Amino acid sequence: MKDAKKWLPGAIISIGLIAAILYFVDLPKMVDALRNANYVYFGIALAIGFVWMAVRTQVWRTLLRDRASFSDVFWTVGEGYLLNNFLPFRLGEISRAFLLSRKTSLTYMGLLATIIIERTMDLIDTAIIFISVIPFVVGAEGSGRTAYIMGGVVLAGFALMFILARNNKWALALFHKLTARFPRLQQLGGSFLEAFFSGLSVLTDGWLFVKFLFWMTLNWSLAIVAYYLIIRAFFPQADAIWAMFGLGMAAFGGAIPSAPGAVGTFEGAIVFALKILGADESSALAAALAMRLYNYINSIVVGVIGLSREGQTLSGVYQELMNFRTKQGKADVS
Repeated sequence: MKDAKKWLPGAIISIGLIAAILYFVDLPKMVDALRNANYVYFGIALAIGFVWMAVRTQVWRTLLRDRASFSDVFWTVGEGYLLNNFLPFRLGEISRAFLLSRKTSLTYMGLLATIIIERTMDLIDTAIIFISVIPFVVGAEGSGRTAYIMGGVVLAGFALMFILARNNKWALALFHKLTARFPRLQQLGGSFLEAFFSGLSVLTDGWLFVKFLFWMTLNWSLAIVAYYLIIRAFFPQADAIWAMFGLGMAAFGGAIPSAPGAVGTFEGAIVFALKILGADESSALAAALAMRLYNYINSIVVGVIGLSREGQTLSGVYQELMNFRTKQGKADVS
């Protein structure tokens, strides 16, 4: 309850979206859509999901410069996604850095910096996917211009990251100069920025950057294929545009404050996307629930196995994370 100000807005948004979806959806029709879906497609998508998890492992390992084993990173990725599905405040991302720091010699701050870079690149890739299909989805005058503007913003963000990577010493010196009157902020922010710039150096290492782009491109390609198969299980007329637009909307929906696991916001984004593409709300919600099941199955299987291998439980990790955050807070104050 002490953190109510943090989780309450997200909970209200989730509850409101769930209520709106249930108001417009015909539940018997949704159940019929689930009953009549092509589960062969869904099964193939599930198999691809586990391959996606392995590729996602390689994405992170590349940022880590292979300083952690594939096994350690793979199970940690699964644990992080499992925790994100059930714990508030996106603790799964913090837990990834926390858990892997205990298995390797890598520092927590250094690992957290690579996760931020990974998520930033995810946002850029999502924007590229979303922008590329807007003209095909909307088809309205001016949509192409909007796509170009959004594309320009994405490229500007990418260019900024590259400039920071090439001029990290200057940026770090500027930060220390601006925070000279705030020693605590300087100490905390300085250590984080050093780790962040170290991870950002992937942009200036030609071969490493090519390797990173390869794994990231394969990661999103597999995600598009999996979403296409799930949507196709409910809408035989669907094409790749449906999957790309739905995936883009789902990613942005997941970024909206919500209850754990993007409950409500994820379904709302998918239903909205498929509705624009000509689907009815009831079948669209059925597809959204299938996508959520897809996400849960992959993260639960890999995450639970990972936690059990380490003798951990979901509640145990949560308590350790809370203790860790408390210690970090006390350290910052001191």
